[in-house]
Amino acid sequence: MTKSTTSVVQLRDGDEDSGGDPAMARRLLGTRLRTLRVAAGLKGYDVGRAIGASHSKISRLESGLLGFRLPDLEKLLTLYGVGDAARRTEYVNLARQANAPGHRHIDVEVAPRWYEPYLAFEDSATLVRSYSPGVVPELLQTPEYARELLSIARPGAPDDPGHTELLERRQRRLTGPDPLRLWVLLEQSVLRRQLGSTQVWRDQLGHLGRVGELVNVTIQIVPDHVCGPVLSAVPFSLMRFGNPDLSDIVHLYHATGAQFLDRPGDLDAYHSIWDRLCVKALEPTRSTRIIEGVACGAAV
Repeated sequence: MTKSTTSVVQLRDGDEDSGGDPAMARRLLGTRLRTLRVAAGLKGYDVGRAIGASHSKISRLESGLLGFRLPDLEKLLTLYGVGDAARRTEYVNLARQANAPGHRHIDVEVAPRWYEPYLAFEDSATLVRSYSPGVVPELLQTPEYARELLSIARPGAPDDPGHTELLERRQRRLTGPDPLRLWVLLEQSVLRRQLGSTQVWRDQLGHLGRVGELVNVTIQIVPDHVCGPVLSAVPFSLMRFGNPDLSDIVHLYHATGAQFLDRPGDLDAYHSIWDRLCVKALEPTRSTRIIEGVACGAAV
């Protein structure tokens, strides 16, 4: 079952919606302001003119990818007809929280700046559903496998321990308190794509099998005949958050950047793709047996 994407965001006095997380505060504020804009019958470009911003910037603000300048927020609240002082104060407080420094800062040598929003959302997610048509997804990679991928993506770049440290920090969410729920659909072809030495590859497959035994992790293989890449040629992740006011968000990754989608039509499309892939994927126990067999040298 997929989460409904048509619920209306409701404001509540004294709401502690984002739990102190700036990324979630940005998303919540953007979602609420989008609701106000739609209720006011305004388009993104109308709002952009009011605060001297482009339509694309308004879209990023409403998607939680940017913080709000308080003067701009005050103008928007007036434009949307929010005159009640208490409600305006609530929005301002949420904007201050959204603009606070996040607890994760990454070095541009470790990962590009455009990757930081994804890491912030991943930190705040309660469930990540990931479709991987090409390689083992990052949350399931061993450090050695990750280094092999990096050597292909950035040939000649020196080995940087920061990459491994960042990967290990992210993966600790799978085994720490209140662990992240992770559900991965892995294309069968990934199991034939050995990267690095035989030992690196076998260690990676063994790691997949062990992590797949965690109660909060589900791994399913999508057989070749399903033609998953026809449904989505690029990897994507669907993230879900604990706050019921926040819709799921879709993350699309490509070579030079990332895209985040949270409009109902986009969510419906990717929920449908996910459901179709799940129906055709092998069930988790069988998937684990196949992974273990490949680790021992079996063909797939």
